[in-house]
Amino acid sequence: MLILIAGPYRSGTNDDPKLIQQNLQNLEAAALPIFKKGHIPMIGEWVALPLIHLAGSTQIGDEAWQEIQYPIAHRILEKCDAVLRIEGASKGADQDVKIAQERDLTIYYNIEDIPYAKP
Repeated sequence: MLILIAGPYRSGTNDDPKLIQQNLQNLEAAALPIFKKGHIPMIGEWVALPLIHLAGSTQIGDEAWQEIQYPIAHRILEKCDAVLRIEGASKGADQDVKIAQERDLTIYYNIEDIPYAKP
């Protein structure tokens, strides 16, 4: 399965770069266990951040950032089989879950609940 990892990125950081980096590390911490279960982990920021930079963004929340940050996750969800929603308040992650539910994707809230891929 291709599994989008959804959780806080900017939320609760007051745009502090260190806190944002910690949020990204929290998202990434779920990636390796998903991979070891035989799936492909995906984090929207892995795709969004380089594109945001290429679009000329100069600060979090500017026009280029807004144009890419959330829409990229919505496009990724078109290809995903499931979502892992990690802990923490996040409007963006909640929106990802809502979109995933509308598409009848499986939503996981614990890595342990994700089954191993069949060989």
